[in-house]
Amino acid sequence: MGNAGPIDEYVASMRHALRGPGGAKRDLLTEARDSLLDAAEAYEGEGLPRAEAERLAVADFGTVPEVAPGFQGELTVSQGRRTATLLFLSVPLIAFMWAVIWRIFPGSPHVDEIKPAWFGLLARTVDLLQLSVGVMGGVALLAFGRGARHVRRPARLTRWLGLFVWIETPLIGMSGLALAAAAHGPAGFSGYLPGLAVALVSDLLSVWQLYSAAHCLRCTRAVAALSAADRERSLSRS
Repeated sequence: MGNAGPIDEYVASMRHALRGPGGAKRDLLTEARDSLLDAAEAYEGEGLPRAEAERLAVADFGTVPEVAPGFQGELTVSQGRRTATLLFLSVPLIAFMWAVIWRIFPGSPHVDEIKPAWFGLLARTVDLLQLSVGVMGGVALLAFGRGARHVRRPARLTRWLGLFVWIETPLIGMSGLALAAAAHGPAGFSGYLPGLAVALVSDLLSVWQLYSAAHCLRCTRAVAALSAADRERSLSRS
């Protein structure tokens, strides 16, 4: 750490221990550092040397293993809220864009003749799956917001949300490919620029959803690991 003082070393150790959204993590660490600096200045005002004042401030604040589980819990909720917001906004947008495309796309009048019997059922199933993802995002967003006081284990909700997205999004994607193959393209779509643009945006949003869901799972694993380590230390001291 070079010439870093006890507070800077503590914050660096905490940063290394935590997993979560960059902005939320930065804000949390900044708040912790400011609190430590205030405490150190108070000790320094009592006549203690700066290094000793910082060491006492850190000791009062708690060790990284003691404090990190609580901080990680906050970051996990933040990641869950971000993922829920993304789902709530992006899923209706994707559905709307495709609804517009299929309304204006100059498809062949004989396309219905080549569709298999299961095409309509699978198409409706995909619509319901997309709807369920958007609804799940809205419910989770409400739970992380106004309903937070009623959610006893928000980290578990974040984990469920991440798992849900990792199940539903690939399933929707594979079903969409099956529908496209069954409709033979549809014919002419590969050169239809508005449709290709919507497909690109949809794919990017889906990748973003999976990326955000993966971070939900990463955060919840960190919560479990830090909490388990803290319990083991507590048992070893008792």
